[in-house]
Amino acid sequence: MSREEPKPRLIIIVGPTGIGKTDAAIRLADELGGEIISTDSMQVYRYMDIGTAKPTLAERTRVRHHLIDVVNPNEEFNAAMFVKEAGAIIGKLNCLQKPVFVVGGTGLYIRALLGGLFEGPGADPDLREFYRQEAARHGKRYLYEKLRVKDEKAAALIDGNDISRIIRALEVLELTGKSIVEQQKAHHFRDNLYECLKIGLMTEREQLYARIEQRTEKMIEDGFTDEVRNLLAMGYDETIKPMQSLGYKHIVGYLRGEYSLGEAVRTIKRDTRRYAKRQLTWFKADKDVEWFSPRETDAIRKRVRKALPCL
Repeated sequence: MSREEPKPRLIIIVGPTGIGKTDAAIRLADELGGEIISTDSMQVYRYMDIGTAKPTLAERTRVRHHLIDVVNPNEEFNAAMFVKEAGAIIGKLNCLQKPVFVVGGTGLYIRALLGGLFEGPGADPDLREFYRQEAARHGKRYLYEKLRVKDEKAAALIDGNDISRIIRALEVLELTGKSIVEQQKAHHFRDNLYECLKIGLMTEREQLYARIEQRTEKMIEDGFTDEVRNLLAMGYDETIKPMQSLGYKHIVGYLRGEYSLGEAVRTIKRDTRRYAKRQLTWFKADKDVEWFSPRETDAIRKRVRKALPCL
């Protein structure tokens, strides 16, 4: 009987936004000769650097990063495309015997990479159009509250501004009578193609919130407002999905004169805290994640080295 080929090994680093995942990954990858695959669904977009907290050019020179600056803001990129691209990169790095660090806060991308995608029932164009019209008449918040009342578990995992995911959750509930969350849990995902060590980074809530506040202030200092202004000047409409994301939509509102910059910054901080809470809800549900404080650099290094005995 032929010996089974060993699975590629991945070091996956997860945690809420602002916790320091990128810094930790760069330190480890630099020390161990690895490369980084970003699982941030916003960092794939070109010209959106400050608001997505992309690694700097110096950091990306120090350690090679993949799946950053892949498409223009008006182009499609989704979990299925991520899985295809990331899988090809992992295959090449595995052949080169380079450690692969999968880093980011988009839990859906990580789950899709490891276990495949939950497809669910096919789209119902009429139902989707009905929900779009409701959102157009009453606003996104109205549709999100409808989801929260009907499917609290799904609403807890979805950004109130992510209209596509809100509509999909309502659609699945309407078509099947069951929560999309429960169906995802019951779905038999494929056998994992990879050997994984999952490192989770977390600190006390007050410290996390302080980091979020500091990072938001630094984004403004670094020119986030000009970045959004330039995107609009380049012809990227405020209604496209990336421009409706956390931070960008707030700065657009300020530039449109809807509120002051101070109010925009306060709202970004608030919504980022809420986003971090949703991320933690997602990652805490994964019992395979081993949690560390970002300050436990030695303990993290030892755990990663143990998972990569060849290094």
